[in-house]
Amino acid sequence: MTHGGQHPQQRPRVGHIQFLNCLPLYWGLMRSGALLELDLYQDSPDRLSAALVAGDLDVGPISLVEYLRHADELVLLPDIAVGSDGPVLSVNLISTLPPEELDGQRIALGSTSRTGVLLARMLLSGRYGVTPEYVTRPVDEAQRLVDAAAAVLIGDVALRALTEAPRSGLQVIDLGAAWREWTGQPMVFAVWAARRDFAEAHPGQVKDVHEAFIRSRELSLAEIDELSVVAARWEPFEAATLARYFRILDFSLGERQLGGLREFAARAAALGEVPPLPAGGPRFVFES
Repeated sequence: MTHGGQHPQQRPRVGHIQFLNCLPLYWGLMRSGALLELDLYQDSPDRLSAALVAGDLDVGPISLVEYLRHADELVLLPDIAVGSDGPVLSVNLISTLPPEELDGQRIALGSTSRTGVLLARMLLSGRYGVTPEYVTRPVDEAQRLVDAAAAVLIGDVALRALTEAPRSGLQVIDLGAAWREWTGQPMVFAVWAARRDFAEAHPGQVKDVHEAFIRSRELSLAEIDELSVVAARWEPFEAATLARYFRILDFSLGERQLGGLREFAARAAALGEVPPLPAGGPRFVFES
């Protein structure tokens, strides 16, 4: 696909994360019939973020870190995100040692999630005062702690670790909960954004996509138990586990969540990981 050849009649190219945490949003799109209006591309967060930045997608989810690195090219869709205001359940540190004893120890990064990994590094250095050695490992090696004292796990494998790791004598630190305890703020892991040039050329399409996702979220939250029963047929989790997870996740982006976003952005910028946010904060495609 090449960017810039979008004809007004063409459906907007929209990204969708193929992870359990975004299933409620897809469920709602499917139930509302909005999928017919979108050219939907399902992929991993990394590849979707790269496609949005490259102009191969017009609108879609993007990890918070990648949004912050490209905020000048993107505009946020209001009131939609993936985050948590306390425990997140699916972004965890599993460890053979208490976190404050991990100085100099090897920590396996079993995920390419830049936001989750940076959150772990911030917490370990800032909250627990340790400087571990970080190594990237395949997920199966990371969760088995093949050559590491601890591992950062994200997604389905992290959800499973909540129950499996303690049976092996391992500690599990929920990084969403740790961030909230440390800063008092919610954590935003991903936001929805449009390319600024596309939003300026096609404001009506962006508004339609935004409304479709908001409707999808409301429909899914109203049908979480039904959604969880259906999802349990193809996911390795019981329906009750999925329902608890979906209810803990925060799919909104209001003032409180924006406070958490700004806090993360300021700490990430202080580490040189992202440019500072503009003085006015994130730029939205339109006011909600």
